[in-house]
Parts: sequence; C-alpha cells; structure tokens
Amino acid sequence: MPEITTEDKPPVALDEEQQAISLDEGDWDNLLENIEAGSCTPFLGAGACVPLLPSASQLAKEWAEKYGYPLEDCGDLSRVAQFLATTRSNTFPKLQIKKKFDAILSPDLRTENDLHELLAGLPLPVYVTTNYDDLMFRALRAKAKNPKQELCRWNNLIKQSFPSIYESGPDFQPTGSNPLVYQLHGGIQFPPSLVLTEDDYLDFLINMDEKLLPPRIEEAFTGASILFLGYGLNDWNFRLLFRTMVTYMQRSTIQTHVSVQLVPLGKSVPEARKKEALKYLDDYYYKLNIKVYWGTCKRFTNDLRRRWSALHGTAGAKSQAQTAGSGTTQGGG
Repeated sequence: MPEITTEDKPPVALDEEQQAISLDEGDWDNLLENIEAGSCTPFLGAGACVPLLPSASQLAKEWAEKYGYPLEDCGDLSRVAQFLATTRSNTFPKLQIKKKFDAILSPDLRTENDLHELLAGLPLPVYVTTNYDDLMFRALRAKAKNPKQELCRWNNLIKQSFPSIYESGPDFQPTGSNPLVYQLHGGIQFPPSLVLTEDDYLDFLINMDEKLLPPRIEEAFTGASILFLGYGLNDWNFRLLFRTMVTYMQRSTIQTHVSVQLVPLGKSVPEARKKEALKYLDDYYYKLNIKVYWGTCKRFTNDLRRRWSALHGTAGAKSQAQTAGSGTTQGGG
C-alpha cells in the first residue's frame, strides 16, 4: 500500500549514539546466516517502492482536493478513502487505486528497483508485503523463479471470489526456487482485497483473530527472522502490522529480527529530544528483539548486497566494498 513513509524524507547523519544502536557485525552475521538457511521473511512496506509509486499522503491530498474532502486531515489516506467510500461507494477508492497503479505498473514496465532485485536473488521461500503492487512477484519471475501469489483472506469477498493456492494444493510448500509472495493487505489484481479505508483496517484487525493465516505463513512469522523494509514509525501500516505481529513474534524461535528505519527526527531537532526519541525507540523495539538499521532502503540494499556478495565470493564484491563507504552516515534515498 502507498502509505506515508519516512523514505520520502532526506536522510540525516547518524551521531555516535545512533550509530551505537545500529546493526553491529554480529547482527549482520545472524541476518546473513538466516538468509542462507532460508529462515528470513522479508516484510515490504511503501518505502520499498520509492520513488516509483506515490506515498499515501500524496495520494490522499490529491483525492482530498479533487473530491472535496471537508476535514483538515487531508493527508490521511485511510480517512480520505473512508470519505470516498461513504460519499461515492465502497468500491470507488479501491478502483481508483487500481486505475492509478495500472497506469504506472504496465505489463512491460522494466523498473530498476535494486531492493526487489536483490531480494529476488536470495534463497528465500516466503515474501510478505503490505503493498498493493506486484513488484516483488515480477522481480522473482525476472530471476527465472516460479513464484506464487496469495492474498490474505480477511473478508468474505476474497474467500468467495479469489481462489487460494492452498485450496488447489493444500500441501504446497514454497522454496527458494518456487517462492510465495503473500499480500497481507491485498493486491490490485482484486480490488476488494485492499485494506484501505478506516473500516477496512478495523475489519482486518478483527478478522485476523480468526486464524486466517495459512500454517505456512504462520511458520514464516514464528520460525524465521523477520526483515522489515520500507516502514517508518509514523506509518499507520507499520503500527498496525506490529500489533498484528506481536503474538507471532513473541512465539518466534528466531531471537533477532531487523527493521530498516530512517532517523525519525531532522537535523534541527535539539539533542535532548533526539536522545528521548532514541530511548523511546529502544524500548519500543526491545520487547520484540528487533535490531534497527538506521538508514534508507537504498543504503541497506547496498550494504546487504556487498556483504552477501563477499560471503559468496560473487563477482563485483570487491568493487562494491570499495564504493560502499564507511557506513557512518546514512546516505542515499
């Protein structure tokens, strides 16, 4: 989903305190080992699609101006979409999303998204996304893999109209060469599946208590290291996702997860407030054993590619290592 994302903001330099709580070499070793074993589940948010797709705030403001949204929070997509669902029809905002995405994501689109390309080349069986697009699926096919797509069956229309892979093949087990892309908040291939309006989010949370996830997806949550990519603390999707994931992560047999985040405060913020924010973030993530990589998805992609290439002796690892920089400042976007 094109939610509000801190990926849109310019990166800021890390001070020593921020560097101290970023990933250390042991964290990287754990992540690489889990990837190597196929025990890592990427979770992709809107920042993974920057700048190809619009953010939620951009889309909400466009709709608010075009359709006369009367309230002040015109940058809140779920509320603006709820307004359109009420004043037009339940399907109207979802069809508008599909129309906009179809115009951007044409079948012959050849996007150079380093993150999706890198992830597609890893030996991972399950990819989870809260985005509506099919970029991860396309990237996997471009790697000559045979991916499958599955929608979270959080409402009756999905159950009735969109077949599940587990209905035709209940014993299906994804692998590195035949992976599964699980769209937790729906996909544009079936607009009724989109978790978009405020009512959708409430229904999604309620129905998630009914054991909607296939056992293999639950296993991807509880038996793998989770790698959150493209989310920010101010993103409603991220906060909702965390509340959805808490139970699974507390049962996880993998003790460390990773979240890629931009520093949530700008350069002009006083140091005292930054320290308070960092303390809050540390407490927020500590319970779930989440290590934070402070930087953009682009910078993380470069770092992960360099380390993965070096681990496997891939051609180009030396040049990537030379150009990756010292890592003390989160650059790029």
